[in-house]
Amino acid sequence: MGDLSAAPPAWVADAVVYQVFPDRFRRSGLVPIQESLALQPWGSDPQLQGFHGGDLYGVIEALDHLQGMGVTCLYLTPVFSSAANHRYHAYDYLEIDPLLGGDPALEALIDALHARRMRLILDGVFNHCGRGFWAFHHLLENGAVSPYRHWFHVHHWPLRPYPRVGETCGYSCWWNDPALPKFNHHHPAVQDYLLRVGRHWLERGIDGWRLDVPDEVPQPFWQSFRRMVKAVNRDAWIVGEIWGDARPWLQGDQFDGVMNYRMGWSSLSWAAAGELASDFDHALYPLRPLDGQALLEIWQHTLSWYRPEVRRAQLNLLDSHDVPRALHSLRGDRAALKLALVLLFLQPGAPCVYYGTEAGLAGGPEPGCREGVPWGEGWPQDLQVLLRDLAGLRQRYSALRHGVVRWSVLADDGLRAEADALVVVLNRSRHRTLAFSADSCLAGNGLVPRWQLGTWDPGARALGPQSVALFADAGSA
Repeated sequence: MGDLSAAPPAWVADAVVYQVFPDRFRRSGLVPIQESLALQPWGSDPQLQGFHGGDLYGVIEALDHLQGMGVTCLYLTPVFSSAANHRYHAYDYLEIDPLLGGDPALEALIDALHARRMRLILDGVFNHCGRGFWAFHHLLENGAVSPYRHWFHVHHWPLRPYPRVGETCGYSCWWNDPALPKFNHHHPAVQDYLLRVGRHWLERGIDGWRLDVPDEVPQPFWQSFRRMVKAVNRDAWIVGEIWGDARPWLQGDQFDGVMNYRMGWSSLSWAAAGELASDFDHALYPLRPLDGQALLEIWQHTLSWYRPEVRRAQLNLLDSHDVPRALHSLRGDRAALKLALVLLFLQPGAPCVYYGTEAGLAGGPEPGCREGVPWGEGWPQDLQVLLRDLAGLRQRYSALRHGVVRWSVLADDGLRAEADALVVVLNRSRHRTLAFSADSCLAGNGLVPRWQLGTWDPGARALGPQSVALFADAGSA
């Protein structure tokens, strides 16, 4: 496209993203306000209510750990002042929650990241706010004569923000939750306010926005939002939370990419080899057994929706704060999780690792997937080395970043990924080896093993159960 503002930022294709749920990531002890507050014990049951006290200084303390795994960009779930531990119920969009360390903590985090040439993406919840949001509070206090009455969709007075059983709250809210009043995006003052919020944090140095439930916001607003973002920082990344077909939002006038859940659930469904947990049911995250051919058809269908530059700007993920952790979905099978992570890092776009994956966290459906990271304890499921290796492979072999890998099915349980002078083979079977013929273009035919996970027998040309091997010639990159 001729307009450069329509092109996604090129840096995303090379990024490795790590998602942080701030309240549960790391408590630094550097936030004075926390000292006199009733925080939940670190590592206690991750309930919908109650704060564990993770903060942004704790994120700074973990940057050596994150950078050591090859992470180049952080995505934080909401950090604005809120009465919910997940902070999707904002009451002040222009203030970092004091429990997280306030504005100085975000400024310090941005400076620390940029000093390491790392980036930061914040979560923008612009469809709805919390019932403590200042403009909605104005309605509760003043009723129909509030000057902010057009900021929301009011159906009747008086409003009932805490309705009794059988009562209606009187206003539109997200998924009929009275705690989440929905903005009236057709009102110019609402548009101006939300655009001002987006600009405010970009001007303070963030590198992009992840946008919550953007399919519930009128698209003309997102067109205005993109124009504002790219005017402030042409290289800022705009990622929408669209779980399925995102073509209407990825035409160059709204988002750069989306959270690519389709790549995630399909990868888990293949790597599981039939052993999947059954306690989560979501039409757009359908965990179900897949063979290799079905997997590749889902991938190809998904990729066919988007231009190559959009494919390279996707946020690819296995799990998040909204779905069970991958290790839970895989019934605790650590080897299967490793296979799924390999698949994640072989896709065009930025792989996103959910916080605590490296520590073997295995929480189930929300809020169980929002556990505290067990810092200072031994991690029996430690995956730091694997993540570092996978990030290094993406950096070394550009084909893995730029979407030129060709996929094929091998027997019942194998996959093959091939690019110029590069071949990756995977075997998901828990019990059977995967043997290769002499003309398979693997070791002995000009390519040599450069990296492996599990076992590779060069004499028998056989890949062991739940194993991966990468072959390349000496000069490939």
